[in-house]
Amino acid sequence: MPVVPARTRPRRSARAAAGIAALLASAALAGAGTVAAAPRSPAGGPGSAPASVITVTTVKVGAPGNPGVGVVPFQDAVYRSCADAPASSGCLTVGAVSRPYEIGQLEVTVAQWVAFLNTADPAGTNSRGLYDETESATAWPKYGQIDFTADAAGGHHYAVAYPQWADKPYGFADFLRAARFANSLYNGRLIAKLADGSGGFGQVTYTVELSATTERGMYDLARPAATRARRTGFVVPSQDEWIKAAYYDPSGGGTYSYWKYPTNPGTFGDGDATAPAPTVLDPGTGDVTNASTQPLASYHASGLPAPAWCPAQVPAGECATANPLGLDPAAYGAAYQGGLSTVGQARTTSPWGTLDQGGNAVEWTDTLAPPPAGQSSVRVWRRLHGGISNAPAFQMWPSAVGLQPQDNAFSDHAYPWLGIRIGVIGDLVPGAPHDGW
Repeated sequence: MPVVPARTRPRRSARAAAGIAALLASAALAGAGTVAAAPRSPAGGPGSAPASVITVTTVKVGAPGNPGVGVVPFQDAVYRSCADAPASSGCLTVGAVSRPYEIGQLEVTVAQWVAFLNTADPAGTNSRGLYDETESATAWPKYGQIDFTADAAGGHHYAVAYPQWADKPYGFADFLRAARFANSLYNGRLIAKLADGSGGFGQVTYTVELSATTERGMYDLARPAATRARRTGFVVPSQDEWIKAAYYDPSGGGTYSYWKYPTNPGTFGDGDATAPAPTVLDPGTGDVTNASTQPLASYHASGLPAPAWCPAQVPAGECATANPLGLDPAAYGAAYQGGLSTVGQARTTSPWGTLDQGGNAVEWTDTLAPPPAGQSSVRVWRRLHGGISNAPAFQMWPSAVGLQPQDNAFSDHAYPWLGIRIGVIGDLVPGAPHDGW
């Protein structure tokens, strides 16, 4: 039986339900290939481990110097510029990027994250807070993705909870976890790089031996408000990079060349009338069963059940009731409906060839944001994007410029839809040294 590290358990019932509601409200207002866990070098002593190798597939995003658009947070419109937006609306200009870059075709999967955990924390001490007890299938049968075993050999403490989770998005990320994953890639050994222009989109597949060095690299995490420290390497995409890859149509489609959804141009001002169809998931595997319906995204469409599944190994009664937050079945059923689907299976691409930027897991960016009114200015806040399998269509709009504290312990513990998509800046060359610290 897997065990989990001892952590302070959350308050129960009413307080937990209130916390979930607050988190969902703040989110409303506010990838990448397959893993090959191949050993590359022998263990070096107690707590050490063979290095893990993963592949990351990106798409190329060109049209440097593209225009941005104005958005009013969570409003059903885009503007040619913020000068055209209503006065005092809080308009933001988004989507303009001056240089070519790459972004993950897919979200970071559970299998990739487990490879990272066993590389970055081979002794299983969890000293960097990369794992929370609620991520285990024992603690959370429906959403637990990763099990921890205390007495495992070095580099093998973490494992995918059930095979069905391996190709789902990792869903318990905060920004610091995302930045440490990017640093592990940055500090790792780039074994191979393969460009592929088939399918109408420019793709690049990187094979990388992960590094256990996570505190410095692309982000110096000794600085609370860390920004990119290097000109070349793996990154967490910025808000503008994320939005451009999801919505900007270089052929001029949409409104001012921006789509309403990462799946289709839609029509601004029509609510959810032109939203993509919602996915239907196999109830025991989370695979998408209606991929022939296009455009398609994993989100909770109005008037329909949220796309949902639970590992077939879990008794149905546990899926519906067992949770680590102490919620009664009614409150749990209302707050936790959507499930994360297998990456890429919705098949609908953005203008640049990404998959699942609409729906599935909401994704971190490295863009800093001022705190919402009344919130602490001591904490560091970052932008997120992407829609959620548990949320309506408006979360997939370009104006859904959500924000969260970068180190929100409550969301790490109670919000299983926070994901990561990796980006690349500059030209990475296998075998070449990176540009140093």
